[in-house]
Amino acid sequence: MKTDDLIMMLSSGPDLRPAPRPLTASLLPLSAGLLASVVLMLVLLGVRSDLAQATALPAFWLKVSFSALLACAGWLAAKRLAAPGARTAALPLYLGAPVVALWCVAAILLWQAGPEARTPLFWGATWRYCPLLIALLSMPLFVAALRVMRSLAPTRLRLAGAAAGFAAGATAALVYCLHCPEMSPVFVGFWYLLGMLIPTALGALIGRRVLAW
Repeated sequence: MKTDDLIMMLSSGPDLRPAPRPLTASLLPLSAGLLASVVLMLVLLGVRSDLAQATALPAFWLKVSFSALLACAGWLAAKRLAAPGARTAALPLYLGAPVVALWCVAAILLWQAGPEARTPLFWGATWRYCPLLIALLSMPLFVAALRVMRSLAPTRLRLAGAAAGFAAGATAALVYCLHCPEMSPVFVGFWYLLGMLIPTALGALIGRRVLAW
């Protein structure tokens, strides 16, 4: 090593940045978490018996698209918040756009429906346990996301934990679509979102403790 290089290295101090992780080091635990969520859904709930007929309905694909878009936005948020200096200014737009779009559809449906039909559109038949089931299915993915994020270098720990919880919750909602009999966008826009926000709140609550490095 040349003298000038040695002086430069000593003057710059130690490099505290974590070494880059192989892509498989993140994908393996997340894939295992997703598989565990699917197995949990199959064992505890099962796939809805009329799934083939449901897939022919636009409302089913609206529900799936809503959950999938929020899952993609959630994982993007988790990825960016897992490393310092990443751009996060556009994340509220990515997270909010699917919600606003579905709420607009829900508002139109409620406006067009008669007064006697509006209550079933919102409450459905499964509102008592739908959010809790989504939160339950999210737990394997939530744990996997926190494990991956902990090995990186998050600096905004509460936000990072919330992003991990939201990503896990939205993905669990996507898995739950295979079981859930509800088709109303009004129901999905509130109760599905509530199910996603449960692990989000949990992630924000424990993020500072779990993700400290």
